[in-house]
Amino acid sequence: MSSTGQPWTIETICEALGNPTLSKRFLGEINKAPAHQLLTVFAKWERIAKDLVAAVERGHEIAAAEARGENPTADWPDITDRVLEEAERIRSRNAA
Repeated sequence: MSSTGQPWTIETICEALGNPTLSKRFLGEINKAPAHQLLTVFAKWERIAKDLVAAVERGHEIAAAEARGENPTADWPDITDRVLEEAERIRSRNAA
């Protein structure tokens, strides 16, 4: 369901994407999808919209915690080394 608690629609997905370029891409994909792929395309973009809404809400929570003088990321694990190693693996595969 959308952030308003209503079922997701093409309109609510466009609104949740919050970016005209993304909305245009979504509309292009949904409009060009064959009938048997409509639900798959819709589900893909619904997931993207849900993830974006969740990320924005989490960002607001983090900002509010910081405004209260809290460190909302204090208990987050530091995965910098893991991310850098993965990035290096990806670069080395693309170079080959």
